Amino acid sequence: MKWVKFNMPLSTIQYIAAAIIPVLFAITLHEVAHGFVANRFGDPTAKMLGRLTLNPLKHLDLVGTIIVPALLLAFGGFIFGWAKPVPVNAGNMKNPRYDMIWVAAAGPAANGVMALCWAVILKLSILLLVGQPQIFVALKTMAQIGIQINLILMVLNLIPIPPLDGSKILMGVVPGPMAYRLSLLEPYGFFIVLALLYFGVLGAILAPILNILFQVISRLFGF
Repeated sequence: MKWVKFNMPLSTIQYIAAAIIPVLFAITLHEVAHGFVANRFGDPTAKMLGRLTLNPLKHLDLVGTIIVPALLLAFGGFIFGWAKPVPVNAGNMKNPRYDMIWVAAAGPAANGVMALCWAVILKLSILLLVGQPQIFVALKTMAQIGIQINLILMVLNLIPIPPLDGSKILMGVVPGPMAYRLSLLEPYGFFIVLALLYFGVLGAILAPILNILFQVISRLFGF
């Protein structure tokens, strides 16, 4: 299995249709995981606002959840997206700085678990549906996209650039002054990520890691 390459006899429209479910689940469960763990650590903000739900309509961001992933998928590029961030009030937690490490890590962890779940679905489709070409191709493509998007979101969000989750994890373990300086980058973080993506730096950094993860999953499930 090679990342962002699927060798499937599908049209662009069919390909995008196959991606809708895995992309929505990847982005939605990522945010729900943040809110769920925050609630466990004493911050009920997301719960009170109705964000601890699997209803994607509660998490959709028109640009980040629909337009950007669809365009990137259609052009065969580096696929990623985002949902409306789940609100978290660290002030409600007993140990805000350290509790936020777990809250931040919950999103990427959820994507890692989902990647494995899609790998199971892919394996089952290979074993059970190979004699039914249309269903097989559709489900296999959906599962491959599910593995890809979840691994990309997991690795991408672990980059320590605010507001990505990796920055919040890092801010919980480095000295206070360093954490403060890192937090000052947050207003510019999105533009930094876009610039790294545009100039190919992000792909160059993530591609080797993703290829290793794909190889691990391929060997684990015998693809």
